[in-house]
Amino acid sequence: MTITAPLLEELQVDLFIDGQWTLSSSEKRFRVENPATLETLAHVADGTPEDAQRAIEAAGAAQASWGKTSPRFRADILRKAYELILSRAEELAAIMTSEMGKPLAEAKAEISYGAEFFRWFSEEAARIDGDTTTSVDGTNRIMVTKEPVGPSILVTPWNFPLAMGTRKIGTAIAAGCTMVFKPAALTPLTSLALAAILKEAGLPDGVLNVVPTSSSSSVVDVWMNSGIARKISFTGSTEVGKILLRQAAENILRSSMELGGNAPFIVLRDADLDRAVEGAMAAKMRNMGEACTAANRIYVHRDIADEFSRRFAERMEALVVGDGASPGTQVGPLIDQNGVEKVEQLVKDAVARGAKVLTGGFRPEGPGYFYKPTVLVDVPADAEISRTEIFGPVAPITVFDTEDEVIHLANDTEWGLVGYVFTQDLDKAARFSAALEVGMVGVNTGIVSNPAAPFGGVKQSGLGREGGRVGIDEFLEYKYTAIPVPAPQA
Repeated sequence: MTITAPLLEELQVDLFIDGQWTLSSSEKRFRVENPATLETLAHVADGTPEDAQRAIEAAGAAQASWGKTSPRFRADILRKAYELILSRAEELAAIMTSEMGKPLAEAKAEISYGAEFFRWFSEEAARIDGDTTTSVDGTNRIMVTKEPVGPSILVTPWNFPLAMGTRKIGTAIAAGCTMVFKPAALTPLTSLALAAILKEAGLPDGVLNVVPTSSSSSVVDVWMNSGIARKISFTGSTEVGKILLRQAAENILRSSMELGGNAPFIVLRDADLDRAVEGAMAAKMRNMGEACTAANRIYVHRDIADEFSRRFAERMEALVVGDGASPGTQVGPLIDQNGVEKVEQLVKDAVARGAKVLTGGFRPEGPGYFYKPTVLVDVPADAEISRTEIFGPVAPITVFDTEDEVIHLANDTEWGLVGYVFTQDLDKAARFSAALEVGMVGVNTGIVSNPAAPFGGVKQSGLGREGGRVGIDEFLEYKYTAIPVPAPQA
């Protein structure tokens, strides 16, 4: 299913501020294209600093009343939005595939995954707790409550257009925070469709304000320096995250940062090879490799490296590359020309340094930002592909001999989002889980993302966690009230 003409006509392509669809103050628009066909999908309102100011003022004005709403009221809105998303899964998947490129099957899976954040946080909204105790000297009753942190800035990337939005928006709604939201310029249509669903679900005006723009910094800078925003939640590159953290420090904003990754995928000598190959396919090829959790560096024990590499290359070579909307497609295009050129350059550099191509390694002919699924072996440590986030369907394999060696290799990076280890030995699994310097570990699985789990990394992969029981705390402040305890009467 592709975006049909009637569906295109129904799509919202304007800004969403204070509950209203509105033009940009400049009346300008930017083009959104299909990365598989390079066709124009829509022209979306191009938000300006003036629009950003209107949006943050609307969020600020709505905060007091929204923060006082009951947990059940907020939960019911999220539950209604969850049901609406699932009822429109086909249409939302078509929009996502058309603007981002992923195969329809993956887009539908993201719809289910993304919707689950709304259901999860609809349940967490009613479980915001507190504490009561007595001071150590017995003179005061200590009452601890949690309150919304306040107007929040949400900035999401293009690779998971629905799930990145629901993971942040759902949490903020549950906590009682208003929001200004900037979706990625490459994939704004899914985010605008989500805003329309939330309005239909009963979200009050001003609680969510969406400003797509072709100039991200000009909009986000206004929000960061507004004096109204109290929090920033960002998913994207480490480079941009550092800029936002400096701005957050200047304005004392609470910060959640889910940044880049350079995930090691470790196959120990005793691993179940069938399971390891399946896990590698999942960890590497989800979203065409355009995921911060993607297996970036595949380390395989020397004794099984040839067999693993052969099986893995056969699986990669058999993948069907094409337009995500076409039946049978398993690998869609990369997001844009820059993405293809980056992957192309990384492969050329690795081969020039001695790596060998088992399969792939080239761009197919024809329109679209496609790159063949690629497996490289004998990848040297000094290759650029070993030190940067690939964000594409390229799997570099490196051989190791000892467990201490591979732990050192895995941790020898500035990033620390996720790591994967495949072994049939429980003790080794526990050892590697403890030794890997990451925020998440997949043991004998290539998928770790789940709404019930705290998603996030360490080192330069970010700060804070999204999802799970702890995710809502990122949008809450603790308040302590001291209540004197009357002295006992004689």
